[in-house]
Amino acid sequence: MVICARTGAAGVHRHGRFPQKRRGCELANLLANIFGKSPVKPLEKHVGIAFRCTKQLNGFFRAVVAGKWDKAAEIRDAIAALEHEADDLKKEIRMHLPKSLFMPVPRQDLLELLLVQDKMANRTKDVSGVVMGRKLQIPKPIAKEFLTFVSRNVDAAKQARKSVRELDELFATGFRGAEVSMVESLIDELDKIETETDDLQASLRGSLFEIEDTLDPVTVIFLYQVIELTGEIADMAERVGRRLELLLSH
Repeated sequence: MVICARTGAAGVHRHGRFPQKRRGCELANLLANIFGKSPVKPLEKHVGIAFRCTKQLNGFFRAVVAGKWDKAAEIRDAIAALEHEADDLKKEIRMHLPKSLFMPVPRQDLLELLLVQDKMANRTKDVSGVVMGRKLQIPKPIAKEFLTFVSRNVDAAKQARKSVRELDELFATGFRGAEVSMVESLIDELDKIETETDDLQASLRGSLFEIEDTLDPVTVIFLYQVIELTGEIADMAERVGRRLELLLSH
């Protein structure tokens, strides 16, 4: 008799009554040896790191607005460390995700999800690098609006993390059942947040345009770049939702 460590199901060896259950147990044990409880757990860990990286932007820009450049530099170092951690885990997942994986979704779709998750951390590092590199001060007339914009982009990354963290349950249910409906609702909320960040970005750009003449032209160019890079965090979060929708469609 064969006992499956994952399900507790009993089966008869080879010529017995439950050869399919036995093979399913062997596959589950193989995946557990490689990835733990499921092959999507590392992706959940990765999106958690990416969100922690992105979340640093709230404190970073509060320090920038206050002119506390030592504090901003400290947070920038934390951002760089988290982005590096996410990048290392991304490489590890790519190396060890089996090329042939018997599960409800294609391996390539998981790798594409991993890529867009990683870009949230990348954009966070990019935008903080531009600001620190030039000691770019956010003009006071738009500072409050800018911080709101940053915060909402972080919210989008948080919602992306919340959605991806359901992957393990989706995997366990074969991407079927009530879990799918719940994830779809999370993705819908993510879409709403991303749309809001688009509106905030348009408004912020308009506010910057109104005060352009009072600023150094080069500073204006970099401020627009910072706004653009920050907005891409929500864009990447929204793409996480699109990749999840693709997984749900299989």
